[in-house]
Amino acid sequence: MERRRLSIQLEGTQLELAEGDITDLDVDAIVNAANEELKLGSGVAGAIREKGGPSIQEECDRIGGTPVGTAVLTGGGDLKAKHVIHAVGPKMGEGDEDRKLQSAIRSSLALADRHGLKSIALPAISTGNFGFPMDRCARILLTEVYRYLQGGTKIERVVVSLWGDDTFEIFKRELRRGFR
Repeated sequence: MERRRLSIQLEGTQLELAEGDITDLDVDAIVNAANEELKLGSGVAGAIREKGGPSIQEECDRIGGTPVGTAVLTGGGDLKAKHVIHAVGPKMGEGDEDRKLQSAIRSSLALADRHGLKSIALPAISTGNFGFPMDRCARILLTEVYRYLQGGTKIERVVVSLWGDDTFEIFKRELRRGFR
């Protein structure tokens, strides 16, 4: 399947929207939309568990968990990506969701930077089972990436990996609107 892509340069970093399976991307790290217990369930986490093999869940079990708004790093198992960053986004209805999502995105980027990673792929965190509205996620995710890149980073490429045409269109529309 031909993936739809849209790419722009921001502060010396390539920002790309890519429609398709995040586990197929050739990047240093992919971000898993994780739960606080770091149990690889369904959605993005399920695909990571299936394609990455048991070592990723075993590492998560050793870490034990991480609070909403934070992220932790494991190896990538059998994935193309060498690392998985497990970012815990908010569940809709728990309160202060926008700030928690901002924090999860910022934590993921900072973790990649601290480990010297040059490329990272993020999904639409919290929009699946956690019920976060896609348009709000698009605005927050793209704005946080933009803000982070303005602060100076060694990350050369940030891919926002999107599942399906509708999701891609929402993020494309938000990207064209600009950052605010």
